Amino acid sequence: MKNKKTVVVGMSGGVDSSAAAYLLKQQGYDVIGVTMQIWQDESTQIQEENGGCCGLSAVDDARRVAQRLEIPYYVMNFKKEFKCHVMDYFVDEYLRGRTPNPCIACNRYVKWESLLQRSLEIGADYIATGHYARIDRLPNGRFAIRNSVTAAKDQTYALYNLTQDQLSHTLMPVGEYTKDEIRVLAEEAGLPVAHKPDSQEICFVPDNDYASFIDREAGEKVPGPGNFVTEDGRILGHHKGITHYTLGQRRGLDLPMGERVFVTAIRPGTNEVVIGSNQELFTDKVLCENVNYMAVEDITEPVRVLAKIRYNHKGEQGTLTKQPDGRVLCTFDAPVRAATPGQAMVFYQGEHVLGGGTIVL
Repeated sequence: MKNKKTVVVGMSGGVDSSAAAYLLKQQGYDVIGVTMQIWQDESTQIQEENGGCCGLSAVDDARRVAQRLEIPYYVMNFKKEFKCHVMDYFVDEYLRGRTPNPCIACNRYVKWESLLQRSLEIGADYIATGHYARIDRLPNGRFAIRNSVTAAKDQTYALYNLTQDQLSHTLMPVGEYTKDEIRVLAEEAGLPVAHKPDSQEICFVPDNDYASFIDREAGEKVPGPGNFVTEDGRILGHHKGITHYTLGQRRGLDLPMGERVFVTAIRPGTNEVVIGSNQELFTDKVLCENVNYMAVEDITEPVRVLAKIRYNHKGEQGTLTKQPDGRVLCTFDAPVRAATPGQAMVFYQGEHVLGGGTIVL
């Protein structure tokens, strides 16, 4: 009879997931380390250079940590799932004039849906990650993501899309610590990655040149140059293609306007990039679709929340109202800047994630 619970830890080779494996072993779990193979290119050199969170160097580092912790370690292939749910989605969103958040898609469909399914198949009870977040079971019986103890590294925004089933099989031990505490803990445990720097860029676009990546992936589907226009359609100049721009952008416009101007909208239908003032970027109403409810099953009445419209947004108070078509409108107490279609809007009540969705307008 199995007394100990088994947990599969998604190990990226970084300090956070390594510390998660260490903490769970200390807590008495049977721990299995797994690195997800998601890179698409078979060239060893390219894998080494562009490893991001799951490249070849990640495998080497994660394997060394697993040896130190004396836990079994495997590499699982998720190339197909990553290509479909993350890379293709990323490209498609930019072609639609939207700005995607690939980490949210990766969390939901690769790190959780795919890894969890495979982990349960091999007899595990849970999966775990090194995210700075916590999971609570609420009095209403539902599971909800809770803010980590440190606002500086809180990663709850990118986890709003997880399902109740996924949350019920997930452990997040790192959420009880600050980043500095995790580094100290890793050093004391003798983990070889205790002082490894955090990865910053999107793992499959390591040079941060999104437009070139989209050109390579989408080829002839990529719309060519078009017009910069004002809100009422007056032509101001020519742009390089809509995939080069995002809402709120100021740099790289090369428009001799005599004042600071910004991208205020992208119109894929007419291949136009709309230019306007900073003031035009502010709105007190943001609509989102594909809503995932977490702390509650649904909302039927207006609800007061703190809503974030991007990862590093401190959040703004507002009122959520469910629309007849299922989408959710947030009316903010104070206007928010550059609510960007394709990004997530995440709602909080107290320390818990109520839910979230994809911004439409």
